[in-house]
Amino acid sequence: MTTEVGCCTKYFLFFFNILFWIVGLFLLGAGIWAWSEKGFFDRLTKVGALPIDPVLVIMIVAFIIFTLSLTGCLGSLRENICLLKFFSICLGVIFFAELIAGILGFVYKDWFQSQFALFVNKTIKGYREDPDLQNIIDFSQTFLQCCGGDTGTADWDNNVYFNCSSQIEINGRLFTPAESCGVPFSCCLVVPGQEVDVIDTHCGYGVRKDDAKISEQMKTVYTTGCLTMFEDWLKMNLYTVAGVFIGIALLQIVPICMAQNMISDIESIKARWQR
Repeated sequence: MTTEVGCCTKYFLFFFNILFWIVGLFLLGAGIWAWSEKGFFDRLTKVGALPIDPVLVIMIVAFIIFTLSLTGCLGSLRENICLLKFFSICLGVIFFAELIAGILGFVYKDWFQSQFALFVNKTIKGYREDPDLQNIIDFSQTFLQCCGGDTGTADWDNNVYFNCSSQIEINGRLFTPAESCGVPFSCCLVVPGQEVDVIDTHCGYGVRKDDAKISEQMKTVYTTGCLTMFEDWLKMNLYTVAGVFIGIALLQIVPICMAQNMISDIESIKARWQR
């Protein structure tokens, strides 16, 4: 018959959650700071205009991590069954939601690909509207050595600043953007061994002018769409990606098992004292 809660389980669960509580607190603070820097009330009116706000996503994830880890800390330290059950149930729901999403993603792969392509194209439209989205797109295009969404450089025609025929009104006068018929600098070719400290942000200007053929564009910029390059990257790094997902799953399963073990010990002790 169990006479006390296992110290190893109790304090491992406590310090495990303390670590993630600090991470969640840091992310939440960083998200709030970034949100305020961008203008809190201005952002409220623009959230619906963009497909996603990266800062808002970070804040939501940070709040969930902060709340769950705080619940786990208090539940393990105070040996509180209600808090431990709340902690384990929430983690279990998140785990099964991820599992279901993965299964659905595999079964309905084509549908998810088309929806993701639409999402990327919407994000391209808001490239100049949000600095966070702009940085994410630039990083993705540089890292994957790609340009655009699913069709390549032509996708940048969906953005008003890069569209070949668009004009912008300033003080009642129409102007053709300097970036018209071009692509962002992150699409430009980077020759290994010839990296420079100062980035030429104008290198993609006008590369699509006069119906420039893909063979001509390839001399200056990447022409393959980022969705295609991302799929190729996943295939090349399949074991690494699988290892990351397994690690994330373990980070959820282990604390759930420990919380359930603590609950069982506490209930056994209570039952013993009630006799």
